[in-house]
Amino acid sequence: MSLKQPRSAGLFLSNLIKPMKFKSVFLLILPFLMLSVAFSAIKRVEPAFWWAGMKDPFLQVLIHGDSIGGAEVRLSGTQITVERIERVENDNFLFVYLDTGRAVAGERFKIILERNNTVIEEIDYELKERLGDSRPIKGFDNSDVMYLITPDRFANGDPSNDSVPGMRETAVDRNEPYGRHGGDLQGIIDNLDYLAELGITAIWLNPILENDMPESSYHGYAITDYYKVDPRYGTNEQYLDLADKARERGIKIVMDVVFNHSGVEHWWMKDMPSSDWINFYPDYQVTNHNRTTHQDPYAAQSDADLMTQGWFVPSMPDLNLRNPLMKDYLIQNSIWWIEYLGLGGFRQDTYPYPDKHAMAEWCERVMHEYPDFNITGEEWSLNPSVLAYWQDGKENADGYDGNLPSLLDFPVQDSLERALKEEETWGTGWRTLYETLGTDHVYPDPFNNVIFLGNHDKPRFYMEVGKSLNAYKNGLAFILTSRGIPHLYYGDEILMTHDESDGHGHIRNDFPGGWAGDEVNGFTGVGLASDEMNALHFTRTLLNWRKGNLAVQEGSLMHFAPEDAVYVYFRTYEDQKVMVALNKNTEPYFLKVDRFEAAIGDATVARDVVRGFEVSLADMITLTPGEPSVFELR
Repeated sequence: MSLKQPRSAGLFLSNLIKPMKFKSVFLLILPFLMLSVAFSAIKRVEPAFWWAGMKDPFLQVLIHGDSIGGAEVRLSGTQITVERIERVENDNFLFVYLDTGRAVAGERFKIILERNNTVIEEIDYELKERLGDSRPIKGFDNSDVMYLITPDRFANGDPSNDSVPGMRETAVDRNEPYGRHGGDLQGIIDNLDYLAELGITAIWLNPILENDMPESSYHGYAITDYYKVDPRYGTNEQYLDLADKARERGIKIVMDVVFNHSGVEHWWMKDMPSSDWINFYPDYQVTNHNRTTHQDPYAAQSDADLMTQGWFVPSMPDLNLRNPLMKDYLIQNSIWWIEYLGLGGFRQDTYPYPDKHAMAEWCERVMHEYPDFNITGEEWSLNPSVLAYWQDGKENADGYDGNLPSLLDFPVQDSLERALKEEETWGTGWRTLYETLGTDHVYPDPFNNVIFLGNHDKPRFYMEVGKSLNAYKNGLAFILTSRGIPHLYYGDEILMTHDESDGHGHIRNDFPGGWAGDEVNGFTGVGLASDEMNALHFTRTLLNWRKGNLAVQEGSLMHFAPEDAVYVYFRTYEDQKVMVALNKNTEPYFLKVDRFEAAIGDATVARDVVRGFEVSLADMITLTPGEPSVFELR
């Protein structure tokens, strides 16, 4: 922003007015008074900058300032043009759409606001050079394993930003489950080597944008500024530093984005552009959570409307994506972060809750700009047909095409968890998982779905399966070798537990060793129990092996109906074959291999990936009690 008030204006005026009469003085200083008003007129310009050479040349610039709604707009110092100006109910907003098709990289120009042919504001603007060659935009895929981090609970690398004066929640108390604990971006940067050595290739962060809320602001899902990292985590520049340092280690950054709602303390809640900016405002209603109204041919429209327009909770206003200005704002914001950071993907929170047509357009515009990108959406349903409705390429009865590349596979997660807890009878145990995978025909691309043991909204997986090391190993072996893109929740690898309460504040507990003085350090292994070290070694071995195995990344899948508490499947890519035997038997089990002849083919030897020994495929394989086996065949 540039305001052309002379640095010595005050002295200049005082020297002039002494010999003059009042009327003359008033006429003389009037332009300076107008300039003074202009000095504080503009409060926000979003986005603050953009890039030249984008495939979509049209750029929305939100300008927020006192009584600027009626201003005329022109550009100076550029060949780009104003495509249109959108004026809204609130006179404190202008939405200026620019056509950047003729922009030059690194170009700086001015957006000039005028009233009655008088300049009231000049805004310096820049279209930066894209960095696509030095940091290509490639989304997460089947070669990746994502590691989900709740930043406030991972590691405190910079205690100086634990409490930031002026923010509504300043207290830091690690004993308060729903309070802030002090984890930050620097803590993640400091432990990138641990993550790289573990074998993960992508980090998914719960939202780190500003959450200036009076309480429970640690989780990140009540955003109060869509263009600013929360200062208790760091800065935008530090976020970029994390992305760059992760990229050096072959690790992508996946950003958690939230289109359904903001925080009630978001800056625009104090001065909204229009009465339809927020759904059900000011007399909010809470959503009915009836997500199947999207697919239900019999759903009442009132139920469908309340589902997408009702507030998630009273502290999170529901954003109206049917408003085209709001829709463009959020779509552009996500593209801004991709370009700024060189992101490797998005996870979209509460995917079915916003307007579904706006969500389809978001996916389409992002994937048009970045064809190698990837997006996964949260639809927390255990019914595969409900998830499949959203995926790109699905032919739905109502004609809807969601354009969403990937979904978080809650049906598989639930089935895996139940399979490990259930007794092996007909229709339970491993067959629960086997039959869920058998419904993959409803998806256009099940291999692009994200599979996982647990996440930040569920009790820890290790606790859910009875604190059984063998159950953890079977679950991990499955998600790292089955179809789909795996993700782990931070601490899974060291069997993290929490208070028996399943409240979110307990589930999202601190990673041991992330704070000075911690007696146990998961990063170094100091103080870990034998089962925890065992799990860490098993996890690290499989993850690093997986990075070089195309069969489990891209190969076809063939599974055999479970028998005798053993579930066997194969992944095949060209001449590479992997055989996996998930096993719940408490005694050594002798697995006859002739049943699997169609998948084994000409292979005669199997090498155990974790234990390192080789076995013959001539007759039978002895399985270790209770543990999975992952074999490379040759």
